[in-house]
Amino acid sequence: MHDPDTTPASDASSAAAENGQMHEAVEGDAQHELQQANARVDDYRDQFLRAKAEGENIRRRAQEDVAKAYKFAIESFAEGLVPVVDSLEKALQLKEAPAAAMQEGIELTLRQLKAAFAKGNLKEIEPAAGEKFDPHFHQAIATVPAEGVAPNHVVALLQKGWLIADRVLRPALVTVAQA
Repeated sequence: MHDPDTTPASDASSAAAENGQMHEAVEGDAQHELQQANARVDDYRDQFLRAKAEGENIRRRAQEDVAKAYKFAIESFAEGLVPVVDSLEKALQLKEAPAAAMQEGIELTLRQLKAAFAKGNLKEIEPAAGEKFDPHFHQAIATVPAEGVAPNHVVALLQKGWLIADRVLRPALVTVAQA
């Protein structure tokens, strides 16, 4: 029945020892898991800081690119205008040029200027007589009675308008037929 070598006190101490060992084992596992969790936290913190720094670098580079684009946006257009200035200066140097040569030089310079405008996406708004009045592109200076022209249509162009990249820079000035 009872083992004479085992007493209730020795049973209790052996159970306490086992309990202590179990407690140490659980505590050791918990300690190990805590260390792993702290390592993951450190890794996530490092990843977060790197991502944040990369985001800041991207934002800064984008701001610099926008500033450069704004600063040098006109560069291409200016390159097209430089030959026009050269041509005009040469024309002014010719004091005794015949009228035909001057006319030819002015026409050439105008072609250079229009080519620079085309390269810069600058287009003329030049409505023809009889074209429907469009308040987005035309500015009516006056309304006049006009035979043969429908009401609210262009009678005459007073000054060309200009578009830059499909945006009105200056509307065409026109007279419009009365309704």
